[in-house]
Amino acid sequence: MCAGLQRMAGLGSGVTAKDLAYVRRRYLSADALRRAIAIVTNGTLRARDPAIWGEGTTACAADSKHFGAWDQNLTTQWHVRYGGRGIMIYWHVERKSLCIHSQIKSPSSSEVASMIEGVVHHCTEMEVDRQYVDSHGQSTVAFAFCRLLGFQLMPRLKAIGRQKLSRPEAGQLDAFPNLQRVLGKPIDWEVIRQHYDQMIKYVTAVRLGTAETEAILRRFTRNNLQHPTYKAFSELGKAVKTIFLCCYLHSEDLRREINEGLNVIEQWNSANDFIFFARHGEFTSNRREDHEISMLALHLLQNCMVYINTLMLQQTLAQPHWVGRLGVRDLGALTPLIWEHVNPYGRFDLDMNARLSLD
Repeated sequence: MCAGLQRMAGLGSGVTAKDLAYVRRRYLSADALRRAIAIVTNGTLRARDPAIWGEGTTACAADSKHFGAWDQNLTTQWHVRYGGRGIMIYWHVERKSLCIHSQIKSPSSSEVASMIEGVVHHCTEMEVDRQYVDSHGQSTVAFAFCRLLGFQLMPRLKAIGRQKLSRPEAGQLDAFPNLQRVLGKPIDWEVIRQHYDQMIKYVTAVRLGTAETEAILRRFTRNNLQHPTYKAFSELGKAVKTIFLCCYLHSEDLRREINEGLNVIEQWNSANDFIFFARHGEFTSNRREDHEISMLALHLLQNCMVYINTLMLQQTLAQPHWVGRLGVRDLGALTPLIWEHVNPYGRFDLDMNARLSLD
């Protein structure tokens, strides 16, 4: 995947590029890779020692990364922020650096839809009840959808000074004298009651996968302000977001938790560059199927690296002279996503007793 078939065949393994091409054509598919990812991910979750890694986590962080790609396909677009053509891969990574879901998206598609899709339809045994995102991974409607889907949306908000708290009831203009500058309009609870059944219908469609999450959320944007169900989602989202903002401003521990979770996915993106190094890290194909195979292969390789590192670290820390030496803060900073000991370029044997047959 990262070095190409010709380079892999030239590492002295006795396998030809033709053999590798046959294996890829015959055995590699998106479904097969997703099954392999699920096996490795679930195996890592079971293999973890709670004394080192803590109890099973239910928190996950989501973010996207830009990859260059050829421009003669429907997914590749020019990205203003990154200043180049390419695609986005949206990752869902739990707190101990294990990726539970990956998906390809175009730079202009909704990150909110990708975030919900990954939480609801990931193929692992992990139960997600908290989802960390950056500012562009959240919206008022997203807060409502996440609440009805049964997990908490916990964004790291950059423009926190411009956020508004919604009033719980109409009137009461003088009820919160110290909050007047940040109070917005009251929540319309009646709209939520009237359209609750419709809201549940759309949320159920997302959960069951009977409709694409992107297509459903496209209905509930500012272009459809008059849509009654959009108004209901918006009002519920305002209520949930107001509760979150109060907790976010009150609790420093919560802000640290969200920031730490998002730092994990930044490290995951750094490992992308280490593994996916060939051809300047570009997707060299115009077929979406090839893009998905490359993405899933990268996902599988990194999760395999996390699995091996997890076992190696547990074996090392089980040695007698390490027992009791690491405190709570030390274990909290321990990560299985390390690659300084990995050689991605293969093995090169240098024989000083042989000479090249050059005239």
